[in-house]
Amino acid sequence: MKKYISPGSWFAFEYPDKWNEFEDTEDSFLFYNPDKWDGNFRISAYRGQNCRYAEEAVEYELKNTSGARRVKVGKWPCAYSAENFQENGVRYTSHIWVTGKDDVCVECSFVVPEGESPKTAEMIVASLQVRGTADKLWGKVMIPVRVMEISRINEGYDWAVSAIKKQLAKDFTSGKADVVNIQKMIDGGQFNSGQRQVWEDFGIAFATILVNEMDGMNWVTVVDGQKEYPALRFNDTDVAVFPTRLIWDKVRNGLPCNLSKEYDRIRKEAEATLE
Repeated sequence: MKKYISPGSWFAFEYPDKWNEFEDTEDSFLFYNPDKWDGNFRISAYRGQNCRYAEEAVEYELKNTSGARRVKVGKWPCAYSAENFQENGVRYTSHIWVTGKDDVCVECSFVVPEGESPKTAEMIVASLQVRGTADKLWGKVMIPVRVMEISRINEGYDWAVSAIKKQLAKDFTSGKADVVNIQKMIDGGQFNSGQRQVWEDFGIAFATILVNEMDGMNWVTVVDGQKEYPALRFNDTDVAVFPTRLIWDKVRNGLPCNLSKEYDRIRKEAEATLE
């Protein structure tokens, strides 16, 4: 199972290792197995104005949704309902659970072919954690990279590639040879030390090289209190790289930044975990 923590740390849950998150509508988070589809799981959360909002939402669902009934999934009291529908000649069932804690209501749905079991979704709902009114933020943790951070990574990468193409007339292939081109951008004087976004984006471009050149280096999302940002982690080890800080921290403090040395240092740290 993998762990997911929502943006803002409103809720967290565990989901099957072979599933991934995919882009969905605003304020809704979609998960499924891209290799062998066995259902779409969606989850949304809403914050109310009082500490009984979740309880009131469950009661409202029970009273106003045809066929809704009260169930308990893990520790969570839920309003559960199901509805059948047809799409492209195939019949499906949408299983829906409404639950929550204090001022946070959570709605989960699981769409499967009609007659298929909702057990996988029930396991996810049972693993749910909701941060209520008086609950503190969770501590620092790394989770599989979220769609939100993938968007940030793509935007930063695209900008850096465009800047390198414009300034150096060089194509960026995310190979080790491109470390030299990023270094030229750092040393070239085109950008000042206060342009944080610039240095973060070059850090992201450097990170794509690490991912391509080092098997086992993968993007993750770091959730640390109110801070949430993309990072790299080598397999399940303690070797981590923080691309948005790697170059920026040095530039803003007037320190030299040698990306070739950083590359070699990171590779050695990763290789040491394999010995």
